[in-house]
Amino acid sequence: MAGSRKRKHADCSDDDSPVKTNLDPGTSFGVAQTLATLQKSAFESNGTHASHDASDAGTAQAQAAAQRPSKKKRVDGVKTKYPVLTYVEGRLQSSIRIADLQSLLLYCFADGIAPQWISIKHSGYVRKVVVVMVPGLELGMLDGSISLGLEEASEEMEMDHDTEAAEKQEEDPKAADFARWKQGLPLEDRSHRYNPRPLTRESLPAPLKSLADIFPHAWPVKAPGDTKYNKVHSPLQAMLLTPLPKNKDNNTKGPKAPKVDKNQVFQRTPITAFISSVEDLRENDYVLHPALMANEQERLTLAENRRRAGQSSEDGWVDTHVENLEAGQVPDDEIQQGSMTAGRDVLALDCEMCITEGGQSELTRISLVRWDGEVILDELVKPQKPIIDYLTRFSGITKEKLDPVTTTIADIQQKLLTILTPRAILVGHSLNSDMNALKMTHPFIVDTTLIYPHPRGPPLKCSLKWLTQKYMGKEIQKGQTGHDSIEDARAVLELVKQKCEKGERWGTGDNSNESIFKRLGRSIRPGKHITSATTATTTTTNTFEGRTGAVVDWGNPERGFGAQATVAIGCVDDNDVVNGISAAVNGDATNPSIPGGGVDFTWARLRELESHRGFCNRLPDPNNANESTAVVIPAAEESSASDAPVDAAAAQTTSSSAPETQQESTTTTTAPQLADVVARTVTNIQRIYESLPPCTLFMLYSGTGDPREVARLQAMHKQFREEYNSKKPWDELSVKWTDTEEQALKKACERAREGCGFMCVK
Repeated sequence: MAGSRKRKHADCSDDDSPVKTNLDPGTSFGVAQTLATLQKSAFESNGTHASHDASDAGTAQAQAAAQRPSKKKRVDGVKTKYPVLTYVEGRLQSSIRIADLQSLLLYCFADGIAPQWISIKHSGYVRKVVVVMVPGLELGMLDGSISLGLEEASEEMEMDHDTEAAEKQEEDPKAADFARWKQGLPLEDRSHRYNPRPLTRESLPAPLKSLADIFPHAWPVKAPGDTKYNKVHSPLQAMLLTPLPKNKDNNTKGPKAPKVDKNQVFQRTPITAFISSVEDLRENDYVLHPALMANEQERLTLAENRRRAGQSSEDGWVDTHVENLEAGQVPDDEIQQGSMTAGRDVLALDCEMCITEGGQSELTRISLVRWDGEVILDELVKPQKPIIDYLTRFSGITKEKLDPVTTTIADIQQKLLTILTPRAILVGHSLNSDMNALKMTHPFIVDTTLIYPHPRGPPLKCSLKWLTQKYMGKEIQKGQTGHDSIEDARAVLELVKQKCEKGERWGTGDNSNESIFKRLGRSIRPGKHITSATTATTTTTNTFEGRTGAVVDWGNPERGFGAQATVAIGCVDDNDVVNGISAAVNGDATNPSIPGGGVDFTWARLRELESHRGFCNRLPDPNNANESTAVVIPAAEESSASDAPVDAAAAQTTSSSAPETQQESTTTTTAPQLADVVARTVTNIQRIYESLPPCTLFMLYSGTGDPREVARLQAMHKQFREEYNSKKPWDELSVKWTDTEEQALKKACERAREGCGFMCVK
């Protein structure tokens, strides 16, 4: 395969780095082991930080004595030490991440290391951990910068922040530091951005006051993401997936072989499961075949777009003879049981290209290999225009090889039209560039860049050489004279066969991660700390049991991240979630799947606030376990500037067509509704806290900030790409994407990654 487009490969890393603190770099142990000696004057409470005011030391100690439990306390009739969270102000130099919350959990319950950003004393005595995700909850609600429509939320509170200055500082803090350094000024201390803010009832709006009764601090928590490609990654994965244990042999060069869980069960999957969807083909710049269109009107639109883009029959393009998608189906009685090809003709295609006059990429060699490895086509092709670069370093093609060739691209097209029947499936690596060089379309495509996605997601793609080395343990493209298209085609076939043998999850991000429930299941529960009131005999039996876990969420969580949890409880609303958490944590005699005494770790999600604010487009359908249903926002709320739906088209239409007076009156009427939903959500959080047993680590996190602007801009960019790729004139584009929009998306992603969190030990 020639050309850099087919070998686009980036480092498999993320821009999220561990939380930074002011600790000595040489320190080899965590804050948990040192704070007791470093902060002798500090008072300890449930998450309360040390007092630094010497004049108030006596008062602080008296308050600490009144607030904190004694070092030993009777819990379930057993005298035990009490876990204590302690934060020392000023240590953070970066935001904590969702992964840091996960690390705190793993430190208490598994093989995690001591966190550097917080101290937890007597961590071995944490009996339960409950983590609740509440999308839609933002730090701005705490200080009134996000109005809840309350009389108490004064104008001064809403205008408390200088938004423009804050955005400039957030945009490029390094540039600001450099400018101050050039002027001889001290560098700005931005640590206050990362430090948690104390919570008091007096400082919170009415619906949120109860949070101060539970949590001592509100923490800025950054969601995972990618600043280079403007992406916000899943806050669920950040909590519920953990990296697989490292191999002992870390000295090998190149990509490491995939880690395989001994207990993992592979499921053979037919290749038809991996055929690219229309959406995948569009996203990856394939020219679409007419058979992929649902009706005649869509076919006419496609034909017009292709004519405008120079991709029609008049421009030398051909479509394989497939009338519709049903033509490719094979009757069940013709498919052998367990067949990976499902009765289809699977052909691996690879092409080599050169550069001709005008800087165009043209075909010079085509290789087609059957499923069994037989080469059925391997020919050199004479480009139409004079060659200015043979790309010999990539293709191995030279002037001496091509001079006597008379075969044209039209000849190759006619041969392929006889080979590629409706039952044929083409497989390849970045096959879109090959099909563009052939000026041909086919509806049934399997692309290894899609079924083996890059760990950081699109638009990044793993190279064929890297995939072959990682998953097949082989090296290709080693010669000094360029690539061998037959070798590349066979490598693609082997990757596809392996995918079919091992199933849909093979080769995805799941191979480098494992479920947190599986990791906790390998951790031994100390018998003397078991929560249930048991006899001595029972305690001995349970000593060697692994940790148990539960997922409590709307819909059917056993189909997703809860698949490997001990218990998965499906809910229809937030009230169900509250009751489900109580049952999972404390045990439920009516649910035999819940262990006696409840599970050790529970993850849950409250979604009413997220739904009300329009942070999601779809929610689980309560009437169909395998479907989701669109979130319907009432008309009165739809035009609200503060709570618009995620749907980009709806948001654009609303903002452009609704009169200002209508928007203002709507905002006034819907704002109290937001306050009501926030109040109900906080009440549910309080109910969860009250249901928890003593010595429970309780963590709350929002996941992300407001994702709606990101969704709107990404939808806008997608529409622009579709129109631009169809070669529409610039002045006819309904959406224009310039550097202004690109920078707006970058800022929106940064804001969307700014979430919040709360934690305490009950």
